[in-house]
Amino acid sequence: MAQLDGGTDYFSDPLGGLDDQQWDEMAGNRFYSSAFWLRLCALEGGGTSGGVHVSLPDGGRAAVPVIAVGEDAHPNCRWGTILAAHGLPSPPQHGIYVGQRRGYLANLLTSPGVDPVTAAGRILEEVRSARPPVPPAAASAQVAVHLTTPDVLAFREAGVKAEPVLLAADAWIGIPSGGWEEWLESLGSRHRIRRVRSEVRKFEQAGYQVERRTLAEAWADVARLAIHTERRYGRAGDPSIYYDGFRKQGELAGPRAEVLLCAYDDGPPVGCCLYYRDGDTIYLRAVGFDYERLRGAAEYFNLAYHLPARLPGVRWLHAGIATPDGKALRGAELRPLWLLDLSATSVLDDHRDELRAHNSAQRAELAGRSPAVAAALRTDLWETFF
Repeated sequence: MAQLDGGTDYFSDPLGGLDDQQWDEMAGNRFYSSAFWLRLCALEGGGTSGGVHVSLPDGGRAAVPVIAVGEDAHPNCRWGTILAAHGLPSPPQHGIYVGQRRGYLANLLTSPGVDPVTAAGRILEEVRSARPPVPPAAASAQVAVHLTTPDVLAFREAGVKAEPVLLAADAWIGIPSGGWEEWLESLGSRHRIRRVRSEVRKFEQAGYQVERRTLAEAWADVARLAIHTERRYGRAGDPSIYYDGFRKQGELAGPRAEVLLCAYDDGPPVGCCLYYRDGDTIYLRAVGFDYERLRGAAEYFNLAYHLPARLPGVRWLHAGIATPDGKALRGAELRPLWLLDLSATSVLDDHRDELRAHNSAQRAELAGRSPAVAAALRTDLWETFF
């Protein structure tokens, strides 16, 4: 067991023994690293959830969420599969995954005012020393997945040798203080503005009734519609897993998880969008549709973007890593997310040129999709490791 930092067992619970307030003082506005989200993710199997945390000389703290993984690793935690998909060598698929099962966004967490490099150095020591609650394999690794550029830079300055691997572009849509109309104007292109207005008009003219409910109230509809969407793309599994999973999410989330439902003629909902609201930011989580009953009225874009963007007080939509083209057309910033092997010795250490070539090719592929995507790649976060 990992008895470090004053005897703390880092795998005693999803926060490594800290209470929610202590953890959230470090997480701040990083929703996908919050105590609530980590406890929700821990409802799923595929490894033991924990939290590595350290006390710093100045009195502050630092932490990262972790998962002890082995043969039963959650699909999202299999760094070997991720690297193989990019044609790259992989560390052993046993050890400690730094990040969380859901959300595709990991962060180094610190108390306010803490130097990130100092924090990264102490966390690095603890992650490398921690032992999972099951006997480790002969070879094990410590790998962080979906790190932001500032955190990669901090870990590298703190002593990580391996080059990071570019994985994805994370989409953030900013909503100006002037709200919907100012956001539309911020899209710049008259063509983009006309497209969005046309999508909204089609949806309004389709006769849909839109209702906002909590996930605790609407989990059965969300599960049913999510299954429709997963089946459309050949990914659906056992329906009972969807129903049970969304029910448990709703019970734990309470009012934090909201659902937009659209229906017509007093029938059951034909579309939904599940999101979590944290302060002025909406984190889009899932959409689902009964495709045979839709009216061809841009239902996806309205439920996933246009309606959430018009909710009072919303300043950001976090839209995640998939389909960057459509998000860029709606004004998204695309920020890089990285895989970084934190192990003291890594199979990636001797592949600097190969990894940089991979990163450059990935960025070029993104930029080549469309002028909108190329413009959405924020240069200050994309300048290193290419």
